[in-house]
Amino acid sequence: MLKAILTLTCIFVAPVFAGAEPIPIGQFSTGSLSGWEEKEFEGKTQYVLVNDDVLGKTVLKAESNHGASGLFREIKIDLNKTPYLNWSWKTSSAFKGINENEKAGDDFVARIYVVVDGGFFFWKTIALNYVWSSSHQKGDKWDNPFTSNATMFAVESGKENLNTWQHYKRNIREDLKRLTGKDEQYIDAIAIMTDTDNTGLSATTYFGDIFFSSE
Repeated sequence: MLKAILTLTCIFVAPVFAGAEPIPIGQFSTGSLSGWEEKEFEGKTQYVLVNDDVLGKTVLKAESNHGASGLFREIKIDLNKTPYLNWSWKTSSAFKGINENEKAGDDFVARIYVVVDGGFFFWKTIALNYVWSSSHQKGDKWDNPFTSNATMFAVESGKENLNTWQHYKRNIREDLKRLTGKDEQYIDAIAIMTDTDNTGLSATTYFGDIFFSSE
């Protein structure tokens, strides 16, 4: 099982010619999952649109119980024009007693990742995972235990911010340079996931709208 890159090794997508305007990726607040496809690995994470009383808008709820499936969207983004990935999430619990550096612990209450497709040269596919870590400190990075093509990076950690919406803005091109050593001008797909298949645990996480911006 290769959850780290969602088996996106041979995707062919039409380019999106980005300008200075934000590029919407996940417009959950409009009640839409347009453009997203589900990829099932082991069992299934339930993804449904629900209303969030705090935000006063529709968000995506991910509920995983001993399973793993993710939502991904194939879309080519020009990182020269819109390098910033913006997203938010909220989760109710972190996992206890797991080792995320091992295959048996490769589960996350929340993750969002960008994929640079290697096409036929699948070994050149790159996945950068931003995760809510249960065992690493915020700011840690490590190789995914299933594949060296995927880099894990903890933007959140532990219990401190549970049950509270957390908002993020990351410069994807700079992060790819710093964390993977690759200077990429484009990414080819976005994926989100809450997964519990390796640990046999459960998790519930909410995702807000996702978009790319120039600043």
